[in-house]
Parts: sequence; C-alpha cells; structure tokens
Amino acid sequence: MSLPQEKLQEYLTFAHQLANASGLAILPWFRAPLAVQDKGGALFDPVTEGDKAAERVMRELIQARYPHDGILGEEEEAVAGSSGLTWVLDPIDGTRAFITGLPLWGTLIALNDGEQPVLGVMNQPFTRERYVGTRDAAWCNGAPLKTRRCASLSQATLMATTPDMFDQAQRAAFDRIASQTRLMRWGGDCYAYCMLASGYVDVIIEASLKPYDVQALMPIIEGAGGVMTSWTGGTAQHGGPVVACGDPALHAQVLELLAGKG
Repeated sequence: MSLPQEKLQEYLTFAHQLANASGLAILPWFRAPLAVQDKGGALFDPVTEGDKAAERVMRELIQARYPHDGILGEEEEAVAGSSGLTWVLDPIDGTRAFITGLPLWGTLIALNDGEQPVLGVMNQPFTRERYVGTRDAAWCNGAPLKTRRCASLSQATLMATTPDMFDQAQRAAFDRIASQTRLMRWGGDCYAYCMLASGYVDVIIEASLKPYDVQALMPIIEGAGGVMTSWTGGTAQHGGPVVACGDPALHAQVLELLAGKG
C-alpha cells in the first residue's frame, strides 16, 4: 500500500499525539519508587506500570481515531485490523535503563502499511527529544538528521545493547567486527539508533529483536541516509538479527563480515 503524502502527514500528526500522551503516562514513573515485574524467560525481562500505562493510552487513542487499523504492541495482545495498516508500539524500549534511572530509553511508534514501516517516532519525554522519520527524511525536534560518512571499520564507532542478546555463533561474528572498529560501546537500546541517525554512531549490530523493537527506528535511520537490514541483507522489520549503518558502503562491508566472507 502506498500512502499519499497528505495521508502520511495526517498519520504523522497523529503519531505526535500518541507520543505526547504516552510521555505523560510514563514520566510519573521515571526515577520514582517503582514495582518491577519479570515477564520470565532465560533472561530478566522487566515490565513496569509505566510500560503498561503508556501502551494502554496509545491503544485507546488508536482505537478511537482509526478503529480499522491493526495494533502490534509489546505488552498486550495484537489486534488484527481491516485497513491494511498496523501501528507497532513499544511503550518503553530500554526498560532496564528506565528502572535504573538512566535516560537511555524511549517510546517507539511505527506505522506499517502492510509492506514496510512508513513512519517512525522515538520519543524521549524526559530529555524532551523526539526523533521522527519517513523513508525520505528524518528530524529531531524539527531539525534535519543526517548520518555521517564512514566507509572504514577502522574509523567506526560500533554499538550493541548487551552481549546477552547473541548466541555463541552470533557473538563470535560480532567480536570479529568489533575487533576492527575504533570504538565499541555496550548499551543504548533505541537511543543508540537515534545517535546513528544523528551522525554520532556508525554501526549497530544486534540480535534477538522483536518487530516492535525495530520498526519505528527503520524510517528514522533510512530517512537520515542510513541503512538497516537483517544480517543477511533482508528486511529488518521482523526483528531477529539486525544491522544498521550510517554509511551504505560500510553496511555492505559489515554484511560480508557477518557472512564470514571477510
């Protein structure tokens, strides 16, 4: 489905409304006494009242304004729509940072047209930064974003959220690339991707991601001139192993290394 420009603008305006509402729902819980639940699994997977409240208010707004659109969110069951459009929501991406008082988290809001995410928002209400992207452009608080050119790994800054997201083979591939970079940093969650779109990070290599972890970030990175794919060069929208680069030439090099060709 190809959205006309006026419809895309309409949905962007609505995405800002979702960001405003979710931010108001989240902020009372940040750096405040907070109960944390573990959703279970091999690793600690926290969820807070801030996560739940933010997703709830966004779902309510979507269902009131666009009742025929689908909704895919982290904290509640998926809603199948009939319009061909799906809102993809992660109320707090970076909950581990959130519960430790670090501002390296954000609310992710994407609209998928049935083929790909066509708009994305990363809202950080505490720092008052809002990153917005379409496939043609990206902005932070209205200022245009541009990735930086960096065609050499030896000059690159690499980020990933945690080593725990990789299996043994993935970690070995990651380490081969990390050993060739100028700087490697752990942490960041969605914030790292926005720093890549802003020109401060060159490569992000991650794994074990969900669709709601990545879909809002894809238009931001691509709109800023970067590339975001699976490790094999396919679409990143389904999550799993994902690689993002600010420079398309560097992205091609990283894909070869991930495939064991370098």
